[in-house]
Formats: sequence, C-alpha cells, structure tokens
Amino acid sequence: MPLLETSLWSAIATPLKSFVDKPLPSKADAVIIGGGYTGVSAALRLAKHGAKVTLLEGQTIGWGASSRNGGQVLTGLKHGVEDLIREFGKEKARELYQASIKTIGCVETVIAEEKIDCDYVRCGHLDAAFKPAHFDALKRTQELLAREFNHPTRLVPKSEMKAELGTDFYHGLLVDDRSGGLHPAKYINGLALAAQRAGADLHEQTPVTGLEKSSGGFTVKTERGMIQAKDVLVATNGYTGKVTPMLQRRIIPIGSYIIATEPLGPELAKYLIPNRRMIFDTKNFLYYFRLSPDNRMVFGGRAAFFPETANTVRESADILRRGMLEIFPELANVPTAYAWGGTLGFTFDIYPHAGQMDGMWYAMGYAGHGVAMATFLGQQMADRIAGKGGYNPFEGMDFPTMPFYNGSPWFLPLAAIWYRFLDLVS
Repeated sequence: MPLLETSLWSAIATPLKSFVDKPLPSKADAVIIGGGYTGVSAALRLAKHGAKVTLLEGQTIGWGASSRNGGQVLTGLKHGVEDLIREFGKEKARELYQASIKTIGCVETVIAEEKIDCDYVRCGHLDAAFKPAHFDALKRTQELLAREFNHPTRLVPKSEMKAELGTDFYHGLLVDDRSGGLHPAKYINGLALAAQRAGADLHEQTPVTGLEKSSGGFTVKTERGMIQAKDVLVATNGYTGKVTPMLQRRIIPIGSYIIATEPLGPELAKYLIPNRRMIFDTKNFLYYFRLSPDNRMVFGGRAAFFPETANTVRESADILRRGMLEIFPELANVPTAYAWGGTLGFTFDIYPHAGQMDGMWYAMGYAGHGVAMATFLGQQMADRIAGKGGYNPFEGMDFPTMPFYNGSPWFLPLAAIWYRFLDLVS
C-alpha cells in the first residue's frame, strides 16, 4: 500500500455532513472564529446557555490540529512542575496544575453527556527519560507531585521498563494513570454534532476577512456577507491570522508531524506498549507515540518546526520513521501507511492564554496540550460571554509578544538549532 499523506484519524472517521453553503445570519449574540476544539466547545456551551451563536470556520470543522493531533489527553502543562513553582510560587502552581486535571474531567463529562463515540480510554501516560539525568529530573517531579500537588505518580527504572514499554532506548519512566487517549477526529466530529443539536449555527468554508468594532459589538466580515455580533471569540490557535493582528503577534505557529504504521499483530502491539499508554519523552525535539485503536503505531514529533507543506510532510515522515525504528527496531518490516502534519499554537512564554483583548474574547496557545485544555477553555470563555461565571486559570497573566514580530516566525530555524544542541548536551 503506498504512503498516504493524510491524517489517519480523518481517513478512518465518518465524515461530517457538510456545513457549507448555509445562509449566514445577519445578527448573532456571539460569533466564534475557528472550528477546532476551542470554538466548537464554546459553541456547544453558548447554545446550551440559550445564546444565538454562529461559528465560522475557514476550512472544515476540525481541519486544523483538532483532527491531526496524537489524541493524547494529558495531565499537566508544557512546563514541568518545577518550572511552575519557580515562576509562580506554590499556591499558583497548584492552581495551574489542578486546572489541567479539571480539563480531563471536562472532556470525560462532555463525552459522556453527549454520547460521543471517540474511543476514549483513561489509560494513563508515560514520560520517558531520554538520558539518565532526565530520570533524575523525573524523580524530582514525582516527589513534587506527591508532596505539593497531592497527585500520585510512580517511577519505573530502566531495569523494570519492559512491563510498560518494549524498548531499551529510554532510561526509565514516570507513570501517570490519570491521563487518557481518544480518536481526535471522532471527538471533534462528535462535539460539532452536539453543538448543532444544541442549536449552534456552524459554517464551513467561511473565512473571516475583516473584523470591526461597531455600535453594540462587532461587525464580522466574510466573503459571503456580514454578521453583527455583540461578542466575538477568536479560537484560531496556530492558524491565527491577520484579521486579528494583536493576537497573531502573540502566537507562534509550529509544525508537528505524525506517521502511522500498518496495523500490528496483537502480540507485537502488546509487547511494545503493554498497557496502551500515551507516551512522550523528555527531549526538546520530543517524540510522542501510542497505539491506535486498531493497533497501528502512531508516532509523532517536532521533526520540523515550520508548518506543514508537502515537502515537510515527506521529509518529516522519513525522520520520524528513523526515530521510531531507533526505539522499536521490531517495526522495521512494518510499512508506514500514513504521514501528516499540522500546526500548533505556541506562545512566547509557552503557556495557554485566554481572556479579552480589545473587546474580543480569545483562548489559544496550547503548545501541544490542547485536546483537553482547548475543550475546557472553550467552555469557560462561553460562560464568560454568557455572563455565567467562567473559570480562567490564566487570568491576569501577561500575554507576551516580541518586538517586530508579526506572526511570521523567522526565528524558528535558529530555535531548532538551539534545541537540538540542548538535546545533545543536557
């Protein structure tokens, strides 16, 4: 079978019925820009609050990272707990970490309430130590999580690692049983159908071309017409563009790439990942991997920093396959069936951000931890818009940018060189 340069998840999910060519309303209580987890979750919540909400997606629902990610539903943030305590102190660090636990509960509640069939399982995750010194750091993390965050995890030394991971490549593991995994395309499709059932008005192939403040709110411009709205939520994450330049200057679009093999035999699958955990490692140029529900090895990483093109997908597929075989040489005779890329939204401080800027609501910047956090922040921003409270753990945090940055990340090649150097020496 030839390599398919498309997402495994989209290829095997039942496609949504099209939301194209529906008439646009002239008015709405709220307009949401972006049809990924953040936007669709917010649309569902606002519709349940009784708001007249219209969602505008420039491509198709879930077209971006929401249908192309690894499907890992993880505890924690991109920054480790030592960094959280160092930067914010123990009290705020506990709040931020606990917020990450709440996001997983949020996903589980939505799946249960809306009866979304997305292969969700609370399987836990493994943090794999790339170097012996990294295992020492995982020991400190395990101690801090137990002592300061009341969050139990356990360490697996290299000598006992085969019970969790069929490789000698790593130097020990941190096991967190609270994380989960799902089929990302089935999940976003289920969210969209739930939002539609609740009364949200969803539109595909409707890019926003302009956004202006007007009396009582905003005028949202598209090629198909204009909508007057009291509130606007920008939920574009790694695809944030020139329509919202203040946000574009604060988001760094970074490419992430994934390959998926042909299905493995059950014995080989059980040997490689016995407990079907979600896995990522401690490198800066990290790998993340898992088994799909049909026993494919799904293996991703920052093989290239730039957002996806046909060339970067092919080049990254080769890089990722070499990395996969370095960890799992048993897969040498298993062909790669799918290869794809997507664009993540990073921020300059590598924290998510949500709130209001120049009158617009926003939530973005998940840095690869977006399945749960995007769902959660979409809900919370919807509650804010509806006047129903809404909890924002990132309230009051500065949303930084860099002088002369306009959304085009010219510095990514330099960053890539630096992070590869760190992986060599630290």
